[in-house]
Amino acid sequence: MIANKKKFGTGLILMAMFIVILVAIFMPLFNGHNGLEYLDNLYNSISKGSAYYIDTVRTEVQTLEQSDLTLNLTMGSEVQAEQSVPLLMKAGAQVGRDGNQLTVTGNMAKILGYCLDDAQLMYDNDGTAVTAKYGYGEKAALYNWWSVLKAMDFSLKKQKQFKAAKIADMVKAKAVETAYNYYGIEAQNISDRFGVVLFSLIFYVVYTLWYGFGIMDLFEGWGLRLEH
Repeated sequence: MIANKKKFGTGLILMAMFIVILVAIFMPLFNGHNGLEYLDNLYNSISKGSAYYIDTVRTEVQTLEQSDLTLNLTMGSEVQAEQSVPLLMKAGAQVGRDGNQLTVTGNMAKILGYCLDDAQLMYDNDGTAVTAKYGYGEKAALYNWWSVLKAMDFSLKKQKQFKAAKIADMVKAKAVETAYNYYGIEAQNISDRFGVVLFSLIFYVVYTLWYGFGIMDLFEGWGLRLEH
């Protein structure tokens, strides 16, 4: 039994419109993408510009001592170890491999600097240059750098080279991870898309309230009320 037909009708209309818009949001109306995918790509492209730390990290790398170090690295597999050898050799290191174990001798500043060069190429979406260097996929190459840096951090700490370990981890977290995650995304300034960003935020608030009022009017029209 409907207690308040006007309230119930208003709620029904609000919920019907809410569902129509919800269906539209999930349709590929935005250059082949649905609304959520479009906004996700938009916010990723805007955040990419503010997530750039490669130049800052490179400055930290240049503070490392220039003497060579020998590190024992345990890689995730023999295949990964084999693929990681050319990364380190092109960075000027001497590398020995025994299964998934690598013995690396070289200048840490030079190795990390070369790694940052690859991260820069990936951040600039120039994956073909990375593939040309190593002869296999660019994302696999960057993931191997990430694994090498993780193993380096462990080995450096064992040798009590804490400054070098900290900087190696910084390269991994702020340069390699960022370049890998944002690869293929074109950076945009928020000022260039301010209107779309503002609309999306206002729409989110209004759409959420819209749903709440629709449900409230339906229930009140039906005769259900909250009592204290």
